[in-house]
Amino acid sequence: MSNVLAFLIRVAVVAASLWVATLVVPGIDNTAGGTGTLVVVALIFGLVNATLKPLIKTVGCAFYILTLGLVGLVVNALLFLLVGFLADSLGLPFAVGGFGAAFVGAIVVSVVSFLLHVVIPDRLDQR
Repeated sequence: MSNVLAFLIRVAVVAASLWVATLVVPGIDNTAGGTGTLVVVALIFGLVNATLKPLIKTVGCAFYILTLGLVGLVVNALLFLLVGFLADSLGLPFAVGGFGAAFVGAIVVSVVSFLLHVVIPDRLDQR
């Protein structure tokens, strides 16, 4: 399969995970937006995670070791808040209502993405 198809599948998985987070987590809202909004937010989510997360992990390596990786949950929540802020700045109807909602939302998105990637055959999702 092509890299484009693998990329589209990953974006769809993140968009579906964000949709589940909007249903499950009270502080995450996408009521005015539809599937298109979730796809754009999934692209923003991927960009933020691809650019900032490796940098934060490298700079904060000592904190990851000191807390046995638990600081990663806080980093994920802060990145999720950043995604909500960027989506709001772009005028997208996607809102994250605070750190608590971002914390739970990041966990929900991670778990749902993991489960969907388990279901999708490896030949389609070239990770």
